[in-house]
Amino acid sequence: MDITHRPPEVNRTVSAVPPASPTAAAEPRSGALVGVPTEAGGRTEAAPEAPFERRLGLLLLGGVLVLGAAFRLYWALHDDGIYWPDEVYQSLEPAHRLVYGYGLVAWEFVEGARNWALPALVAGLLGLGRLVGLTDPAGYLGLVKAFFALVGTATAWATWRLSRASGASTLAASAGAALFALASVPLYFAPRAMSENASVLPVALGLALALPASASRRALVTGASLLGLAVLLRLQNGVFCVGLLAVLLARRQWRQAGVALAVLSGWAFAFGLLDKLTWGRWFHSAIVYLDFNLVQGKAAQWGTEAFDYYPRILRRAMPGLSVLVGALALLALPRARGLAFLTAVFVLLHAYQPHKELRFLVPVLPLLAALAGVGLDSVLRVLRGFPARATATVAVVAAALLSGANAGALTFGELGQYERVRPQDSAWDDQGPVNRLLEAAGRRDDVCGLKVETVHQAWTGGYSYFHRKVPLYPHNGPGRGSNRFSHVITLAGYEGAGTAVAREGSLVLVKLPIAGCTPDPGYSWRLP
Repeated sequence: MDITHRPPEVNRTVSAVPPASPTAAAEPRSGALVGVPTEAGGRTEAAPEAPFERRLGLLLLGGVLVLGAAFRLYWALHDDGIYWPDEVYQSLEPAHRLVYGYGLVAWEFVEGARNWALPALVAGLLGLGRLVGLTDPAGYLGLVKAFFALVGTATAWATWRLSRASGASTLAASAGAALFALASVPLYFAPRAMSENASVLPVALGLALALPASASRRALVTGASLLGLAVLLRLQNGVFCVGLLAVLLARRQWRQAGVALAVLSGWAFAFGLLDKLTWGRWFHSAIVYLDFNLVQGKAAQWGTEAFDYYPRILRRAMPGLSVLVGALALLALPRARGLAFLTAVFVLLHAYQPHKELRFLVPVLPLLAALAGVGLDSVLRVLRGFPARATATVAVVAAALLSGANAGALTFGELGQYERVRPQDSAWDDQGPVNRLLEAAGRRDDVCGLKVETVHQAWTGGYSYFHRKVPLYPHNGPGRGSNRFSHVITLAGYEGAGTAVAREGSLVLVKLPIAGCTPDPGYSWRLP
């Protein structure tokens, strides 16, 4: 049939197809146009991408994920240190108490300032380890750390998805994924059982599914559900939920906003129900936590920092890479306004809080990396020829790899932790010797009580490392003559009348000259 005999609407559809642009004619591609959904206006931007460039991008992504997993698993198995007590006493220790029946109790789990979602997740891992015979700390802690390391690797893939959903080509998005997979700061935090690490994957993948203007109903429901899960794991991720609704309303996507609100309301109900079942009051943990931090401002007792803390520390920890990510993210602003808005709001809200720690930004790091991928794509679009585009992409990946290769040299000062008291100390394996001696003590049949004389108990691994149900005393606990404990962890040279039975660097595990321990009916399981 001749085209002039087609119905008018068909004629209009055909005539709406634009002719090939002069640029496309000047530089032919062997592939078809790949539709990439953008955030603005519900349109679909046709981004030209040659098949061989797409294949190269996927190959690059695979290599990035393998390297990222290798880095993370290495540090998961070679670091017994503690960045901050929360990575033990908000996750490992309450989980150990759920599975094995004993553990130290931090104030948050006395007053109910945390919900039980994260400890339940870790308890599931400990329970799985117990089923397969991993009942020694080296086994079940290795399992937990490896799990979080692989969650970080999956987050790098989610970063790629988010960058693609925001308009980046496969090649540029793979470079964006490398900025999360290989950079030193994400690598440092990756194996730690913290709420930031547990929630970063649902944040990144949830936004990748729900944020695009052309997201299907199924993708929107799944993405919003992942964001709701992220709030269960870390309350502060509620910023992303409110931000998603704001973006949808700003686009006048009323129906999508209604669907997202309904899904998020369901997850809010789940949050409140969990608190009701565990603490006896709806939203108890959120109320106590917000009152402690925002109303009473008690978090300031752990230190306060200036507004510029986060950019200053990121420049210090990743001096060249942070500048590169920032510059590329700025280039992404015209094309990824919704993602940029969510990122900026999250960072600014944390910057306005007096107490700051670099780990608080972990959930937003994949968003910054995804924005950088979109910004790199804008650069690639103006470069002529594949060699130039490949060179620019490889340069970004190489910068990320260089950062990751130097992660082992990170100091606490570079991470913004203890920067006024011991900034030159390595950020790795801090209190690791104490924790390894706790493990050694837990394996001894003659231990009926243990005292750690060298450090505050909050900076030890607790019963998660000392896997034995006997009293574990802090440095200011009973004296050696009390007969309350049979072993001490102390500095070499302070063995006294005891006998050193294990050594880690300058620390020793000492067996005291007593036949047994005097029972302590007043022993407290409360973390001092």
